[in-house]
Amino acid sequence: MKVALLMGSDSDLERLRPCVDQLAALDIPCVARVLSAHRTPEAVVEFVTGATDVGVFICAAGGAAHLAGVVAAHTLRPVIGVPMDNPPLGGMDALLATVQMPGGIPVASVAVGGGGPQNAALMAARILALGNADLAGALDRFREEMGEKVAAKDARLRERLA
Repeated sequence: MKVALLMGSDSDLERLRPCVDQLAALDIPCVARVLSAHRTPEAVVEFVTGATDVGVFICAAGGAAHLAGVVAAHTLRPVIGVPMDNPPLGGMDALLATVQMPGGIPVASVAVGGGGPQNAALMAARILALGNADLAGALDRFREEMGEKVAAKDARLRERLA
């Protein structure tokens, strides 16, 4: 299964690069599209309902941030919302729009800002890993490598302060 990364604007792509890079590092196929809940609602529905090979949808949007909700209304697959930290409200509007879904239409949400895109990829990977032992192993290795990096930084700090 692959992940669909949907964004409201192509200007979001560079801030979503950590998501794309993390999926690639875990060998998870990804299709990226620019689709708007407000400007191209028919295209959103057409893509979502036709995406039979997508296991998880990641939807990044700022402002009103309705993309994840529209996607969730048209699929039973997991949907992860990435609230983009756009002006003038710094992402607060997008966060509130993403987390205030009505009962029965779930959308998971990750952090506004820097960590959100990478965490969206990792959450999608965890969902897909439930049925994929190889991917679960790759996530275990990723976590071990993070721990090793922290331990190395700690050792360097202690050497400098000794």
